[in-house]
Amino acid sequence: MSSAPSGQLTQRLNQLGIRPHQARSTALFQIATEIPAAILARTLGIHTDVAVAWQRLSAGDWATYAAEVSKRPMRTDRSPASNT
Repeated sequence: MSSAPSGQLTQRLNQLGIRPHQARSTALFQIATEIPAAILARTLGIHTDVAVAWQRLSAGDWATYAAEVSKRPMRTDRSPASNT
């Protein structure tokens, strides 16, 4: 058994039939289909080249993201208090 707590958790989840690495990969590829590589890279703290590779592998088209953002209503007040 691994001495690291995350290693122990991974091992225990694997014993239960849960594959956390597969779920993580699936989540990363899904998000790569939905947002531009530059935003993905900045958000996750990864190199842009890696984000671009994920996007290509996942067949992501970030043009739909840009179109969606452009259709959002403009907010005049950007203060956090206005969100309530």
